[in-house]
Amino acid sequence: MAIPASSGATANAIPSPLAAEIAAARGAVANVVPILRHLLRSDDNSIFSDEIVARVRGMFVDVGRQLVVALAAAAGHSEPEGWAHQAADELAQVLVENPPFLEHFHALALEWQWTVRLERSRALDPVLPPLLQTRMADPDTQASAGAMSLLAAQARFCQFQRRMQLPLGELPGDLLHMALVTLRAHVGTEASADSYALIAERSVRAGIDESRSRLVQMSRVLDAMGGGALAALDIDKAGVALFLTALARGSGLSREAAVMATVDSQLPRLLLALRACGLAPAAVAAAALAFHPDAVLPQGYAELSPGDAAALLGEAGA
Repeated sequence: MAIPASSGATANAIPSPLAAEIAAARGAVANVVPILRHLLRSDDNSIFSDEIVARVRGMFVDVGRQLVVALAAAAGHSEPEGWAHQAADELAQVLVENPPFLEHFHALALEWQWTVRLERSRALDPVLPPLLQTRMADPDTQASAGAMSLLAAQARFCQFQRRMQLPLGELPGDLLHMALVTLRAHVGTEASADSYALIAERSVRAGIDESRSRLVQMSRVLDAMGGGALAALDIDKAGVALFLTALARGSGLSREAAVMATVDSQLPRLLLALRACGLAPAAVAAAALAFHPDAVLPQGYAELSPGDAAALLGEAGA
């Protein structure tokens, strides 16, 4: 789903009441990673007991555990899971220092929070939304097979999020590489340790098929829809996961940035992103109010063309 062509106006020249609110939203986003890192490194869980922080911390520990298990198995350890129970926290603290990991895990935790909330408030099925049901019934066997694969991947995502876990195979390729490089650096330069880390890396890579990951499967489903992918921006039909992927693709945002645009303080960005996707103003309002039913929507987005909305979004550093 391509971003509609710009009207030719620069972002600085776009008169919009949203400009000041976008600037404030940009400042809020800039503070997310350092604050989250501080919360995750705190030992006082009674103070920082927020569900999002706990879920992000849980995913870091789970990724650390999986890496340590692979290392222990490579070293021939008789009880790799037991060893990992002790060592995973230490590796997780090292991984926390990587902003891309923090951003990705934070986005997944926010996505799950919306999944739960909108299941309660709008009866959205977290695994099988109407759009996916329709794709599964498509007479095109490839389209239906892709939808069924996504169904399985989304079901796994829900199971793992309930446990505050994330399989290594669900990491984007760049983050998986970063995790494995971090593991090798963490074990030190001693020849035997580095050798075990290299064996563990090969084992992990051999066991992962990135094409089976949930994020890749969602992109495939939207690709197969062609021009009809705009329908995924109807959250009641598409569900949270497909909606967020469609929002990212249509607006030119990263998926993490698209998820971040759904939080309360980022409502101006959400409106711009939806308009940049090409949605009509009424549909933009409907989508925004699905997330924020009591919000008073900022003025100005309806007058912007999709191209101008995309330009203003880019100017805001989105």
